[in-house]
Amino acid sequence: MIKLQNVYKTYFLGDEQVHAVDNVTLEIKEKEYVSILGSSGSGKSTLMYLIGLLEHPSSGQIFLDGKNVTSLGDEKLSQIRNEAVGFVFQSFNLIPKFTVLENILLPTKYAKRKLDFNPLARAEELLKKFGIWERRNFFPNKISGGQQQRVAIARALMMKPKIILADEPTGNLDTKTGDEILDLLESLNRDFKVTVVLVTHEKDVAKRTRRQIYMRDGKLVGKYL
Repeated sequence: MIKLQNVYKTYFLGDEQVHAVDNVTLEIKEKEYVSILGSSGSGKSTLMYLIGLLEHPSSGQIFLDGKNVTSLGDEKLSQIRNEAVGFVFQSFNLIPKFTVLENILLPTKYAKRKLDFNPLARAEELLKKFGIWERRNFFPNKISGGQQQRVAIARALMMKPKIILADEPTGNLDTKTGDEILDLLESLNRDFKVTVVLVTHEKDVAKRTRRQIYMRDGKLVGKYL
C-alpha cells in the first residue's frame, strides 16, 4: 500500500546537515496495524509526515498503491491526503470555533470530487459509533480530552480513508482514557479494515499493534533501546 524506497529527509541547522530520516526503505501493507516506535528526536514523526504525504522527501521515492507519488505537486498531494489519509494528533487539532459536528464534517468541505456518501448521515453514524452523539453541538473546549480525541478520530474517518496516521494519540490523556483510545484505534483496523500507523515513544503503547517499526537517529533499527 505505502512504500518508501531509500528515502531521506534532510534539514540544515545553521551549516550542519541533519538527516531526520536517513535512507529508509519500508513497506506498510493494506489493513496492517503497525507502530513506529522511537525516542524524541529519532525521526519517527518526520517519517509519519512522509508516509502521510505532508512532507516531500529530500531524495528517494514514495509509492501509494503502486503509484509513484514522489514528484506530484502540492495540489495533487493535498487531494490524495484528503481522500486517502486520515490524521490523528496528540493535540487533537480541532477548530475551536466549530462544533463537534462541524469539525467532523470539515474534510468534506475540501473534497475535490463528488462524494459517494451523504456527509451528514456519515457524520451522525460516526458520532453514534464513538459515543459522542450527545456532544455533537458542543464546542471543543466544552468536552473532555478523551472526547476531543474521539472527535479527531471520527474526523479522520470521514472521507473513508485507506490509512489512519496517529501521532502520539494518547500523549495528552490519562491512562484509562488512553487505553480507550487505543481500543478504538484497534477497532478501526478490525471493523473498518483501515490501515493504522501509530507513532509513539511508549513501548507499552507500541505493543498493542501487530508490528513494531523501530527508529533511532533517523534510521530503522532492529530494536528500541
